[in-house]
Amino acid sequence: MGKDKDAIKPLATGDRTIPPEGARMIPIYIMGREYQVPETLTVMKAVEYAGYRYVRGCGCRGGICGACATFYRFVGDYKLKAGLACQTVVGPGMIIVQLPFFPANRPDYDLENIDEGALHEELRRLYPEVFKCVGCGTCTRTCPMDIDVMDYIALMKRGDLKGAAQKSFDCVMCGLCTSRCPAQISQFTAAMFVRRLCGKYLMPKAEHLAKRVEEVKSGRYEKMLKELTEMSEEDVKKLYVEREREPDMAEPGTWLPEDKEHL
Repeated sequence: MGKDKDAIKPLATGDRTIPPEGARMIPIYIMGREYQVPETLTVMKAVEYAGYRYVRGCGCRGGICGACATFYRFVGDYKLKAGLACQTVVGPGMIIVQLPFFPANRPDYDLENIDEGALHEELRRLYPEVFKCVGCGTCTRTCPMDIDVMDYIALMKRGDLKGAAQKSFDCVMCGLCTSRCPAQISQFTAAMFVRRLCGKYLMPKAEHLAKRVEEVKSGRYEKMLKELTEMSEEDVKKLYVEREREPDMAEPGTWLPEDKEHL
């Protein structure tokens, strides 16, 4: 980390970020090198502004994917912080390292061949480390989505898989919790497994969804799909703009379109 401020020149590359007029330039460190970037940028934008090109780990760029997990510290501060690069705004003296993939426990399993009466035992077999949780809360403090990770792990240990599934529903699979866990628990992949178990075995069956799947398999919508693919781009746009839209304040399950041909 060089201290020669005069040798550092602002760069304007990447995704051609245009900072607001009068934006203050601040120093940050990427891959151990110092750069001057506008203080208004997110970590993701700042990395691109500094001249780096994202090949992977950019997620959806909207803060809900989790592929842009980032660790950072500030010069002079011992605390290690975590966040998503698409959400976290840079600050002066920020030292950044990104972690687009973490080698967590990702066992193979077949949901179709799990004993419905032994779901908790299957969790214990695939994710034995869950039961080593010491309740330190580091996972919860690390989560960029403000999920109480320690709480849903506790629910898993007690056998409340439905509760754990609901508690972990906002997880974006970034893996930051796992990277900090002293018990080396794969919280986010265990949570995905539990949500899949919940959807398969614990939640009420959606009969209307099963019916629609059979209709798709029967070829009911093939003709409509063929007509759409043969339309011009302008006609497709016109059809989209003029479509019947469900009112924003409609009660769930109460609205139906006038044209019910494809229902």
